[in-house]
Amino acid sequence: MNRYPLWKYLLILFALLAGLIYTLPNFYGESPALQVSPLRSSLKADDALSGRVTSLLSDAGLVPEVVTLDGNSVKVRFASTDHQIKAKDILAAQLGEDYMVALNLLSQSPQWLSDLNALPMYLGLDLRGGVHFLLQVNMRAALDKALDAASDDIRSTLREQRVAYSGVTREGDTLRVKFRDGEARAKGEEELRQRFNDFELSGIDQSGEILLQAILKPEAQRRIQDAALQQNLMTLRNRVNELGVAEPVIQQQGADRIVVQLPGVQDTARAKDILGRTATLEVRMVDEERQAVPGAMPPFGTEMFRERQGGYLLVKKQVILTGERINDAQPGFDNRTNEAAVHINLDGVGARKFKEATRENVGKRMAIILFEKGRGEIVTAPVIREEIGGGRVQISGQMSTVEAQDTALLLRAGALAAPMEIVEERTIGPSLGAENIERGFNSTKIGFLMIAVFMVAYYLMFGAVSVLSLGANLLLLVALLSMLQATLTLPGMAGIALTLGMAIDANVLINERIRDELRSGVTPQAAIHAGYERAFGTILDSNITTLIAGIALFMFGSGPIKGFAVVLCLGILTSMFSAIMVSRALVNLIYGRKARLAKVAIG
Repeated sequence: MNRYPLWKYLLILFALLAGLIYTLPNFYGESPALQVSPLRSSLKADDALSGRVTSLLSDAGLVPEVVTLDGNSVKVRFASTDHQIKAKDILAAQLGEDYMVALNLLSQSPQWLSDLNALPMYLGLDLRGGVHFLLQVNMRAALDKALDAASDDIRSTLREQRVAYSGVTREGDTLRVKFRDGEARAKGEEELRQRFNDFELSGIDQSGEILLQAILKPEAQRRIQDAALQQNLMTLRNRVNELGVAEPVIQQQGADRIVVQLPGVQDTARAKDILGRTATLEVRMVDEERQAVPGAMPPFGTEMFRERQGGYLLVKKQVILTGERINDAQPGFDNRTNEAAVHINLDGVGARKFKEATRENVGKRMAIILFEKGRGEIVTAPVIREEIGGGRVQISGQMSTVEAQDTALLLRAGALAAPMEIVEERTIGPSLGAENIERGFNSTKIGFLMIAVFMVAYYLMFGAVSVLSLGANLLLLVALLSMLQATLTLPGMAGIALTLGMAIDANVLINERIRDELRSGVTPQAAIHAGYERAFGTILDSNITTLIAGIALFMFGSGPIKGFAVVLCLGILTSMFSAIMVSRALVNLIYGRKARLAKVAIG
């Protein structure tokens, strides 16, 4: 009656053994480390790079604990932060601008656990320490950019279709195209309706002028704003990957904000600089017919920008090329002057546009403008000597090697669709994170001990069985979180503590049901069997309702709420297994083989 077949015992043993193996890495802690990643697509992280890193460190008298290959990077673990910082300076100087050397943290778990893919849980910002940013996306700038691009496309379309027009102007969110006569307007409207579905077109006559008015539809505005936010999210993820941060949190908050959390980041100043900068590139023609006058209003159709050399230039508003057409950007040096430079590869469309622009403007100056935080600066404005094909462009002009490296990183990671501003910044030190871990661990430990004392005192042997099954539940829950590589935060630790309290509830139901059966005169063996069988339905119902609430929290919550929900849902699943399967197996081993059982120790 109260015996399990062998396969059930083997299944429980296998689950507990796997749980133990995948829980172990969480007890070894982390060590300071470096992550060396190639910045050029032509370079790879391989055994040769690993050997070179080891050799450079050995020559400097630094012996790392471990040097491993992890994807497209080499990770080096050290015994202390002093060795970590010294090694970073040495490798950054010796490897040059082709490699990114970033500070990191690595698990101290032995290699045999890593070979089994047994990895520790990632610790969130509140436990490991790090930096938190809240970024505000400038949606107005995204719409302005889309409208400027549309006005250029309208000009190109009308020229291609040979429709006579006098000019395209913009007033707020409205584009107005001026035509010479009504026939030209009708033809232009027909062509534009086919290609510009996002605009509402209407003909108007104003002050004797024949105009076609184009207004961006509300749904198109929302789509542009959503696309800008998603592109910024992707760009930020690329930039963070370049920084070498382990398991960052980058997610949308509301309609126009982005949260960036970088756990374990020690070089917070560099992280803030890279994320806060909004580098985009624009190529425009210089207006050589008029002189730039600082402080004066620039002439119609032009803008004034400062050169790196200190002077000012008038640049036409029409944009020939933007950073969106960049496939790759690498730091390097100018072959003629040996100055730091950024070498850019354009995509097919960008290469064609650049070739056409240089062919049509031989002998004129072309300005390459770098925009950072909404401010434009002319990096270089060379004279076009000949048509430039092949899609390879170089920008240089009084920049340091560090500036060239950062600029290449920003351009390579992708252009931001809209500028962003850091509106909130929080830095959490490692010592505070360690204190949070200790408090969370102690609260879970104290809660577990108090439950154990109560259960053993109230239910005797069955209470001890319940405590053992509760320990199995905690073991399996931590193992699952580690296998899923979940990020553990303070709310997650609260979820673990709550799971312990909820899990013991199932054992209380089982024990009370067994007591009721014994009071009604049923034999101990039959009481044990009936207790587990009849309590199962109640346990299942209560856990399903809690699981529904957990799923709702996960679906509609964000950030810490989602972390809590994940732990809660996984805890429900492990508690079902431990309370029913594990505890029943222990009871069967203790009492199941006694044919004539007189009594049981259940209080």
